[in-house]
Amino acid sequence: MRQVIIYPDEDGYWVAQCPSLPPCISQGETKEVEIANIQEAIELYIKVLKEEGRIIPEDRVETVMLAV
Repeated sequence: MRQVIIYPDEDGYWVAQCPSLPPCISQGETKEVEIANIQEAIELYIKVLKEEGRIIPEDRVETVMLAV
């Protein structure tokens, strides 16, 4: 399980990033497409880390809502 941040950009596309895996950033035309894209990016990145014998970072991200 990974926490992912999803938000619309200025061009109407959806952007997603996984804070615990900084290289994992993607975009898509809809939320559904974007969720599939970021899931694939995360899976592929973790696969490469495993193949290279590297440590897979834990997901220690916390989200907090602030009233501003």
